[in-house]
Amino acid sequence: MADGQHTIIDVHVLLVRGDELLLTQRRGTYGSGMWHLPSGKLDAGESLLAAAVREAEEEVGVLIAPAELRHVHTVHVAGSGPVPRLGVFFEAQRWIGEPDNREPDKCSAVEWFRLDSLPDEVIPYPLAGIRGYLEGIPFGVLGWADHRRPAMA
Repeated sequence: MADGQHTIIDVHVLLVRGDELLLTQRRGTYGSGMWHLPSGKLDAGESLLAAAVREAEEEVGVLIAPAELRHVHTVHVAGSGPVPRLGVFFEAQRWIGEPDNREPDKCSAVEWFRLDSLPDEVIPYPLAGIRGYLEGIPFGVLGWADHRRPAMA
């Protein structure tokens, strides 16, 4: 990028319990009242798996072994802030601990939702990753004007 800013890399963790998905309800300026996944930015020198493990523990208090994380989707996002983002989504079906709200300043609720009955108020960025996961699509884009499929002759 000409201005020296780089794409931000985020990790998102889909904690899946049977046919349910854990979501957190945002509080504060970003997406207040809307639902989101446990997630956060990749720190310098940190692996994607280490970041996913860290974010799950920081936000909802669960311990996940890196081997329990399965990459399920990546989405390249424009328009979710001043620079593009690359969101890497991991599924976990096994962890230690019962999820609870570890960031009450950023989160007002932690709830399980059926995968076939998610709330309407999910932030579009994580929703793109959840949809990719549910549809078995490994990669997607969100907010880019140049991602339309070419017409087939």
